[in-house]
Amino acid sequence: MGAGTGTGAGAGAGRGSCTDLGRFPELLAEVSETGRQPRREELESFRTLGERAAENGWTLRELVGLYLGGTRELWGTLPGVARAATAKERARTGDAVLGAVDAAVAALGEGHERAQRLAVRQEEGERREFVDDLLYGRSDMGRLAERAQRFGLRLADVHTVAVAAGAEAYDDVHRTVRRVERDLLGRFASRDVLLSTKEGRLVCIAASGDHDVLEHFVRLAENPGADYPAARRIAVGREHSGAGGVVRSYEEALNALELADRLELDAVRLNASELLVFPVLLRDRGAMADLVRTVLGPLTKARGGAEPLLETLTVCGAAGYVNAEAARRLGLSVRTLSYRLERIRTLTGYTPNEPLQRFTLEAAVMGARLLGWPQKEL
Repeated sequence: MGAGTGTGAGAGAGRGSCTDLGRFPELLAEVSETGRQPRREELESFRTLGERAAENGWTLRELVGLYLGGTRELWGTLPGVARAATAKERARTGDAVLGAVDAAVAALGEGHERAQRLAVRQEEGERREFVDDLLYGRSDMGRLAERAQRFGLRLADVHTVAVAAGAEAYDDVHRTVRRVERDLLGRFASRDVLLSTKEGRLVCIAASGDHDVLEHFVRLAENPGADYPAARRIAVGREHSGAGGVVRSYEEALNALELADRLELDAVRLNASELLVFPVLLRDRGAMADLVRTVLGPLTKARGGAEPLLETLTVCGAAGYVNAEAARRLGLSVRTLSYRLERIRTLTGYTPNEPLQRFTLEAAVMGARLLGWPQKEL
């Protein structure tokens, strides 16, 4: 099939005629005379024509319109139709011809869909390769920037990356991913935004000026709808410029997710900028381990071990050191909570009532959670 489309419903004017139909006219002529249906090899040739049409940019509507229009042009010239003397003969011939048209058009549609599926798979493969190269910082930056334009990103700009982690792994066909993609790209298709999955997480890369895009992504991931599994946590990296900035923002979002899991944070939404203190704390792991051992090590002498008292300090901090609220969250009486706090003061020599000692305790508690103490030896 040539590059032109042809006449018929949905085809552009002046883009060909029924001579573009391959062996379709000869087939209809034979069918009108013999009543036979298309053979297997003939149907396969129409599938091939359908594939070629899709590769040349034809829509399925144009393709079907071309063949139906060609059928109308050919109808009066078909020998079997012209020779039919009675209404019964005309009906029998017409049924045979229309059956052949139906089989040929169905084969064209199969070939067109086959080509479309292959094109989609190729596009997804190229998109996946680009996302991998971008988020891992691989490939030449100039080449990467050229490829990015094809997927709607201008890497010279400043971007922010948001990453959503679900209770189950996300992939490109996950229904929540499809839901988010449909809504987000339907609303912001012209924006500088790319949505993909990576290692079981959903990733959104957006120009930093488009705060509404990231905010909408976070809302969708957090609450995609009653019939869709929601994200367990969503982390947003800081904004950075260039292709390297995308990698950095992505890594910040991943680190925020990891820290939230290690610290057992309740928050669903996380901003990497709000968690910058933790990389600082972990920069010198030896010093942090020494702080934990020195400040909290004595808690291991308590009856029941250090974990209940460590949990007490954690909950007290989260409750703003309001004993009544902390006791409620722990499921204890205020009296029991006061006893635990006194026990902590006795064993460690530190009390949350003194600002400097409170800071030392909080830093040690955070360090313990980051290092996995007391489950792991320091």
